[in-house]
Amino acid sequence: MSALQKLQEKIEQWRRDHEELKIQNANLKSQLAGVAEAQKANESLVIEVEAKATQCTALEETVATLRRELEEKDAEIEKIIAQVETLLN
Repeated sequence: MSALQKLQEKIEQWRRDHEELKIQNANLKSQLAGVAEAQKANESLVIEVEAKATQCTALEETVATLRRELEEKDAEIEKIIAQVETLLN
């Protein structure tokens, strides 16, 4: 095999390698774009979860307030019932 043929084979191998690298590069770019999209979606979900957690905390506080008010009203009703019973006796 002559030096020219060896050189041509090396050049042809470099071309094949270059084409393979271009394909790999395109695949990596596609994967990177997918990762970026997934990261954006993840950040969006984190924001949504934080908002839901804040909303849940506010609702829990409302429930606690309503329970306290209910307990107060129950105590008032018990006092009224006791007063009525006293008046009836």
